[in-house]
Amino acid sequence: MSAKERFLKKLQDSQPRSGSFDNKGQADIAQFRQRMSELQENMEEWLTDTGIEVESTTVSLVEFLIGGKSFSVPGIQLKYDDRKVKFTPVFLYGQGVTGCVEASLCTQGGVTVLCRLFMQSGENRQWTWRPANAFTGPGGMFGEDAFFELVERLLP
Repeated sequence: MSAKERFLKKLQDSQPRSGSFDNKGQADIAQFRQRMSELQENMEEWLTDTGIEVESTTVSLVEFLIGGKSFSVPGIQLKYDDRKVKFTPVFLYGQGVTGCVEASLCTQGGVTVLCRLFMQSGENRQWTWRPANAFTGPGGMFGEDAFFELVERLLP
């Protein structure tokens, strides 16, 4: 190894690593937060010039698999007239996924759970979805088409 290579390696080793975490739980929380922010950016892009408001919320979760610690994750709220569709994070670990979000329709008549979105981890960065209260059956990738089918319920 040349003197330059040793110097650069030593310099790199001495600098704090961005994105380094003490444990997998912290890394998964950071990824959940980031993916929720990316999902909101997609929604804002998809809803450009529709008159539907996209707002951030903050949701506090407790995960017992990482010591029962509390942490916050961004939620998303879509508003149209007096109706809302809320995307609320509900858990980090469970059902074979890392990250779950519940989508619900809020009207003056009450709250109706529409579906759950599941964050896929690792190489597959897609969100998947399942209808409310369905552990098997139809569902699939959550993209622009699935999004518009879901938010169609905002319209009276």
